[in-house]
Amino acid sequence: MIKRLHIRNYAIIEYLDIDFAKGLTIITGETGAGKSILLGALGLIMGDRADTKSLYNQEEKCIIEGIFDLGAHDLRDFFAENDLDYETEVVVRRELTPSGKSRAFVNDSPVTLKVLQDLSAELIDLHQQFDTLDIHNLSFQLRMIDALAGNKERLLQYRNVYREYSANQRRLSELLNRNEQSTKEMDFIHFQLEEFNKAELVAGEQETWEEELTRLSHAEDIKRTLGMAFDILTENEQSIVGQMQSLSVALVTIGKYAPKLGEYSDRFAGMIFELREMSNEFEKVADQTDYDPERIQEVQQRLDLIYRLLKKHTVSSVDELLAIQANLEQQLAGFADLGNEIGALRDKIKVQEEQLYRWADELSDRRQAVIPGYEQKVVDMLTQLAMPYAQLKIENRKLDHLSPTGLDEVQFLFAANRGSRLQQIKDVASGGEMSRLALVTKSLVASAIPLPTLIFDEIDSGISGDVALKMGNILRNLSNEHQVVTITHSPQVASKADRHYFVFKVDKPDRTITNVRLLSDDDRVRAIAVMLSQSPPSESALVNARELLGL
Repeated sequence: MIKRLHIRNYAIIEYLDIDFAKGLTIITGETGAGKSILLGALGLIMGDRADTKSLYNQEEKCIIEGIFDLGAHDLRDFFAENDLDYETEVVVRRELTPSGKSRAFVNDSPVTLKVLQDLSAELIDLHQQFDTLDIHNLSFQLRMIDALAGNKERLLQYRNVYREYSANQRRLSELLNRNEQSTKEMDFIHFQLEEFNKAELVAGEQETWEEELTRLSHAEDIKRTLGMAFDILTENEQSIVGQMQSLSVALVTIGKYAPKLGEYSDRFAGMIFELREMSNEFEKVADQTDYDPERIQEVQQRLDLIYRLLKKHTVSSVDELLAIQANLEQQLAGFADLGNEIGALRDKIKVQEEQLYRWADELSDRRQAVIPGYEQKVVDMLTQLAMPYAQLKIENRKLDHLSPTGLDEVQFLFAANRGSRLQQIKDVASGGEMSRLALVTKSLVASAIPLPTLIFDEIDSGISGDVALKMGNILRNLSNEHQVVTITHSPQVASKADRHYFVFKVDKPDRTITNVRLLSDDDRVRAIAVMLSQSPPSESALVNARELLGL
């Protein structure tokens, strides 16, 4: 419930604090005194659009702040979903700067207008006579019927499964679309994989083949050069190794006379050994090297295949080709998994659908069971409120598909006058008729539906006397379970208040401002007497006012 409304620098309000309590709060005042301005300020913290024209002082910012007690409402999930700190007392603030910048806060955390609107919908039900009321809304109409039918837990169970069911249907649609495209993709992948499989690629083979091709292409040069090297090093009469051996012997001889020269002899020996080893290798390679046109053709064909695949797939190595091949194999396996997933998902959806239809039928039966009694109670109460020919028909149309609320589409049809055709509420009810219908329908479900704080603006428009008194009684009864705030011109309604505020204007030298004061019992007698007659009130009006107040 709302505990306090703080307004600063808004419209013709300079500074205002209003405390609210449980029960029925009545707000009265002269026409034009600013009662509607209070609702405008309240609308700002409910997420309405702001305008700098609303500033009382164009040089200062406007602040509207509402303090709410959440003790009776479980809104922890809402606060968690919007990353807000939860407390049982929440402060909702809206600021508007002279430059036109608007900011909104919940417990000092900045929020968007959408969050503000969603939160206020949980906290305040604001009924203004000429607004589009939630009673027009088909979903709200169904919500009232579900409340009367005690469907809360069943509907929660149904919706939890329905959300998963809907998500599975969307997933199935995506998979089927993918599967539809997969046939062409699979054919192409099969073609590519067949090409890779035939190639039987091996990591690093490109370099090996290129080296072999180079060697084979220059086989004669290699054989000739190595043969010549073998001959020069070890085979001919003046071979390098032979000459070095002779020099080594000479070094050994003179080493007797110059010991340091012995080191050169050792080094020569090592060099002779290395040259002899090299010569042997040259001979071996020369013997193994032959020009082989057939082998050259084989190697060239293998490389041509590799080069073609590299160009086709725009890569530069066999390793990259092997990665593409592995990816294609993975995709092909994925298509097989896709078929299995589609089958499993279809089975799951079928089970959920059967379960949802059973629950939807149960919800429908319970709704239908309470509709006739609710229709009659609404008509009976409207008769008490001077609408003796009013008719309400709740049409329950069966859907041909599951919806988030089952298989029902509930629609309230209304006729206010004798002989009138039943039509949708928005097409037939006048402002005054709509006010009475909204009050009656909401009061009948007040104990069954978690309605937030109810605020009614001139809901008693167009009625007076005994009808207004009965409307006051309905509001009074409604306030037993809910906080109700009502702006009224009716003394009969005003007399039912637990707390009565009076809105008045104060004329200052430079301008007029709006103020509000809480009325004492004596003040209430006078205020209601004025509403009954004139200002100052007559003695009979004062007597009548005391009678209405039970004093």
